[in-house]
Amino acid sequence: MARFASSSGPSQRQLRVSEQVRHAVSQVLQRGDVRDDTLENAVIAISEVRMSPDLKIATCFVSPIGAADSDGVISALNKNSKFIRGRAAVYLKQMKYMPEFRFRIDTSFDNYAKIDALLRKPEVTRDLADHDDDDDGGDPNPGDVPGHGGDGND
Repeated sequence: MARFASSSGPSQRQLRVSEQVRHAVSQVLQRGDVRDDTLENAVIAISEVRMSPDLKIATCFVSPIGAADSDGVISALNKNSKFIRGRAAVYLKQMKYMPEFRFRIDTSFDNYAKIDALLRKPEVTRDLADHDDDDDGGDPNPGDVPGHGGDGND
């Protein structure tokens, strides 16, 4: 009998370990242990780490800040992944196996910017303003919910 369906998302253990790995990789990059010209000129934010179910592969999603060539930063991180893994081992002593690090570009900020741009379009703001005018006096719980009606029969 299977404990969980595979589509249920990451386990609590995966989430806990991924946060520990994110912190460890951030510490290694922050200390400047990695000697690479591409990495020395960029500030790198580790936004998320996703662990495989067996905790042997850590996919690190990074956002290079101030780097003209983000693909170059990703390739430099992947090239130095074994060195980063060795340095991160100091921070992850409690793990039975040290995961393999894979670095990917984080596109979530681009997605947020697209959604923000869509919400700021004049057509959308007009529709949102029209919707606010149809409100029923600012009552967050409209209807005959006890304690929220204005009829005094509460």
